[in-house]
Amino acid sequence: MDASPFHEGELEAQARAGESSRGAGIRDFMPDQHRDFFALLPYLFAAGRDARGKPIATILTGPEGFVTSPAPNALAIAALPGPDDPANAALSAGAPIGLLGLDLRTRRRNRANGIISERDGNALRIAVTQSFGNCAKYIQLRQHAFAPTTAGTAAEELTSLDGAARDLILRSDTLFIASGSESGLDVSHRGGRPGFVRVEGGRLTVPDFAGNSYFNTFGNLLREPATALLFIDFAKGDLLQLQGTAEIVWGGPELAGLDGARRLMHIEVTRAWRRKAALPLRWAEPEPAPTTLATGTWRSHEAA
Repeated sequence: MDASPFHEGELEAQARAGESSRGAGIRDFMPDQHRDFFALLPYLFAAGRDARGKPIATILTGPEGFVTSPAPNALAIAALPGPDDPANAALSAGAPIGLLGLDLRTRRRNRANGIISERDGNALRIAVTQSFGNCAKYIQLRQHAFAPTTAGTAAEELTSLDGAARDLILRSDTLFIASGSESGLDVSHRGGRPGFVRVEGGRLTVPDFAGNSYFNTFGNLLREPATALLFIDFAKGDLLQLQGTAEIVWGGPELAGLDGARRLMHIEVTRAWRRKAALPLRWAEPEPAPTTLATGTWRSHEAA
């Protein structure tokens, strides 16, 4: 029997949820269709570890073709984080990296996790150790356009979630979450109706809907509760990058507050950065996924 592709935390999360998966699509190389897919992308989501070893999430951008695959176990990325990106130092040679290729034009997404084998003046090279695809659930269709390049404002580190940060979170239908374990790093997409993330002071509550039963994020969080979130203002190109500590709610009456929630993540925000006009991309109004429309928003809460 083949060894399980899941680490102990992922297996524990599957057991707690009463679900399981063989993980048949998880490989230590990228099939040709994944390699070709990455070359179509004008943006790529990434997770690294900061100087304290905590996950941090970001997005890299470039013209289509800025990501290439010279071999089934390798990616070359012709882009680096900006100097004011809090993830910049985390994406260094020899460091682990989690990658998510997501095309919002088609709802297609693939993961490629591994180690940064080289970083030079304008590129990263990745030794891929884990590759797999994900379904299109909860991904809102969005068409993008490149915006004229302008100098954005410098990154602003927030002492707490201010009104603008809370507003972005509360109207978001999409976020990206980074997590890690002794096995490596992962960055994943989460989607729902605007308002699917609850904000109470410095604590966010993120629902977990029915998915692929892999439990990559939850399995990591059982081993390392430290996590990171990335929110995008798709109309303005602004980024909100958060770090925090997660607690998983596996059941109980709180889940009844949002239709479709199978589990919850409570995330206490510990650090936050806002980067205005950080992206050279702007997106049109979204077309919600059918699975998103089958979920709800929080019934009874007022943002604290």
